[in-house]
This record gives sequence, structure tokens and C-alpha cells, in this order.
Amino acid sequence: MSDVVVIGAGIIGAACARALAVSGARVTLLDRGSPATATSAHGEGNILVSDKGPGPELDLARYAASLWPGLSEELADELGPAFPALEYERKGGLVAATTLTGAEPLLAFARTQRAAGLDARPVGADAALVLEPDLSPDVTAAVHYPEDAQVQPVAAAEALLASARRRGVDVRGGTEVVGAVTSGGRIRGVRTTTGTVEADTVVVAAGPWSGAVGQRLGAPLSVLPRRGMVLVTTRMPHRIRHKVYDGDYFGATQSADAALQTSAVVESTAAGTVLIGSSREQVGFDVRLRVDVLAAIARRALRLFPTLTDASIMRSYLGFRPYVPDHLPVIGADDRLAGLWFATGHEGAGIGLAPATGEIVAALVGGRVPALDAHPFRPGRPGLLGASGEDHREP
Repeated sequence: MSDVVVIGAGIIGAACARALAVSGARVTLLDRGSPATATSAHGEGNILVSDKGPGPELDLARYAASLWPGLSEELADELGPAFPALEYERKGGLVAATTLTGAEPLLAFARTQRAAGLDARPVGADAALVLEPDLSPDVTAAVHYPEDAQVQPVAAAEALLASARRRGVDVRGGTEVVGAVTSGGRIRGVRTTTGTVEADTVVVAAGPWSGAVGQRLGAPLSVLPRRGMVLVTTRMPHRIRHKVYDGDYFGATQSADAALQTSAVVESTAAGTVLIGSSREQVGFDVRLRVDVLAAIARRALRLFPTLTDASIMRSYLGFRPYVPDHLPVIGADDRLAGLWFATGHEGAGIGLAPATGEIVAALVGGRVPALDAHPFRPGRPGLLGASGEDHREP
């Protein structure tokens, strides 16, 4: 019998399982597919503070950002040079407006962040071109965020999984949860396609599928999939130095509109490719690529970097982000069923927020006070509990 069952072996589930194991718990980590192959394998590795407004999510993002340098070094030391590098880089972010109407909202948002203690530095057009020489000269305003960072998302998720296994976590792929085992108003484990797994604590960390899993366990949660697409260029000389995105990105992340929204997010990778995103739309788990969406992303990227006109696209991919109506992650105990916990709803920020989420879950499950107040992220907050839509298969 395990002490804790974690459902979902993406980066959030892996971080939770590892942190729980470090705290001394016996953990079983379940995934209906292969670990680290769903949402975590279809992101850009963002560790951002620049896109968070003052409040609980910015506090969580800054806490998570403070954990990543030590965690990346710890995992590298633990797993050795044969394990793929996490490619953690505190490269900084640059947010730019290319219209007069977009300039003032960008600068006003940065003012609110500075008032909250974030290092958000407005820079003029000339200074922006020093930071990014290939940036469009049409930039009307820009803000530099030195705290933004990046990591290779698949390598990071796999490293957390490997570290969890070394600490005794039983990782089981191909194991779908179909229901709860309950007794006396408390969860006592889960029923799966391969048998029953007993535990007094169950953590749902199934990303955009968390609502459907909660439904099966008798505790529905308003978590929905939000699809996003990314373009990847062939290798080229390393010219883009920061994570660069346009001023519309924050509005897209915070919008509740189910319709398509695009913004430009451009960055180089250690492998020499350039990632170009991004889009957001609520279309269920539709896995069809849309050429018109990719074209819209490309057009927005060219407004920031006209030099990408001659870039060759090697591939594109899509993924599903776990969306919740109030745009805050869901971290904490469910009041409806004792022993049931959630760690989900991070939307496009799951990679960056994973270490902090794992630490908070491990502290709360162990009866300790976490380093950051988790009350704003509780599952029982107004407007969050409820049906989650249909249960679709992973892509």
C-alpha cells in the first residue's frame, strides 16, 4: 500500500511525486499513457514572471523561479552527465509593443509589477535593439525582465521522474484511473484498468484531463483544455538572445474568450532552432492542426523579427493547457472528499510552476506550513467546482 497516489505523470505530477518522496512518503505515480508525453512534451519550457500581474500567481511564479537554479543543479548532480541536460537558462525576457495603442498598456502593466517588487525595466527603442539587434525598429515600447528563464521541458520532466524513481516512487504508465475507493467519507485509493491501488491520499495532477479524473472520483472540477500551437524552425545562427513576446501575450493568457487568440512569442533554443508561438483556443481535445492558425502566429512573429522572413519551418506541434476560469492554478485539498487533493490548472505556466507546486503539495499533505500561502489556490474557491466537460482521450 502506498501513502500517496499521484494521478498524471507530466511535470506537475512528477514534481509532486518527487517532493512527496523526499518528505518520506511512499508514492505511486500513475499515467494512462506514457509518462511525460502529453502536455509537458508540447510546451516551450517557460519559466516566466513577466506575464504575471500582481497577486497570488506572481507570488507563486517568483517562488518557483527561485527554486529552479538549485533544482537544476541538484538534478544534474544526482543523475550525472549521461542524463540529458535540462538546458536551464535565465536568459531574461523582453516584451515589446509594435503599435502606439499597445505601448501605454504595456508600460502601465509593468508599473503595477514594479510596485509589487518585480524587476520590470522599461527600455527605449534604441536600448531594445541593443538587447535584440534583429528586433523590428518599429517597436514603440519595450520592457526587459531579467528574471525570466527557460528550460527544456521534456528533459526537465524526465529528470524529475528519474529522480522520483531513485527515491522509491513506483511510476506506472498505461494505467488509467476509472474510479475511487472510498470508505467512511474518505478516499482509500483508486480503481484502475490494471487493478486497485490503495492509498489514504490521492493527488490529481492530470493537467487538462484533471476535471474528467475528478469527475470519475466523485469530485468534478472546472478544468478545460485550451489548445495551443507552436512553429519550430530549422537550426540557424543564434541571434535571438531573450524570450521575446508582444504586448498582447498577457491579454491572451488572461482572457476567458473561447475563440482563437494569437500572440507572438519567439525564442532560440540550445539546439539552434527557434520556437515561434503562440495560440490559444478552446476547442476541446481536437488534435487537428490548423494552417490558418500557424499562419497567424507567423505573421505576428514577423512583426517582431522581420529577419525571420527567410527562416525555414522544420515542424509544428500542438498541445493542450489546463485552463480554469479564474486563471489561477488549483493546488490543495478537496473539501468534498477527505484525502483527495488537486495540483492542476496551470495553463501554459506548468513547466515553470512545477517545483513550487510540488513543494506546496508535499508540505500540505504532510501537515506542514508551505513556504507560500496556498489559500488562493484552493479547489473550493468560488466558481471553480463543477462539471468539467467530456472525457476525451489523450492525443
